[in-house]
Amino acid sequence: MAEIARPTPINKEVVWDKSKIIMSKTDPYGVIEYANEAFIEVSGYEEHELMGKPHNIIRHPDMPRVVFKVLWDYLKKGKNIHAIVKNLSKSGRYYWVITDFEVKTNAKGIIINYYSRRRAAPPEVVQKFVEPLYEKLLLIETASGMEASEKYLVGFLEERGKTYNEFIEDIITEGMPREDKQPEEKKGFFSRLFGR
Repeated sequence: MAEIARPTPINKEVVWDKSKIIMSKTDPYGVIEYANEAFIEVSGYEEHELMGKPHNIIRHPDMPRVVFKVLWDYLKKGKNIHAIVKNLSKSGRYYWVITDFEVKTNAKGIIINYYSRRRAAPPEVVQKFVEPLYEKLLLIETASGMEASEKYLVGFLEERGKTYNEFIEDIITEGMPREDKQPEEKKGFFSRLFGR
């Protein structure tokens, strides 16, 4: 597998149609098997550049590794997870997304694929809740390693009495206009957000 050179990040957001849903499918190891047109457009990569590459090709260096550890811990257990992630385009620009994963298994219950749907994350949610937390986690990782960062995240969530999924749902709900807030089941909230 030929390696693609990582772009140098620049502090500019990708201009893209934020009404679109970005979709991808990977194998159980996170290797891209499919990317829709919205993914290709926002990432800046050509389709042939993405196929067969690890999904972390779009990982932004501002992202704390512990978030991906939590994400993979959920997915490997066959559990869905929702995450807010800062991605890196081929141009070096960034884009923030809310991600919804779906785990596909075969008849024996073995994971065969992960499907990911992503929408633009509301800027006010990113600025108010996500960036401050992720910056702190990244500083802890840099100074003391990922284990220390994970302990901080666990404590942060325990203090709020929430799982990572519940935390993400709460901050997204808080960022929604008042008329859009409706009590609904946990699964229903993300089903509605992603139209599935």
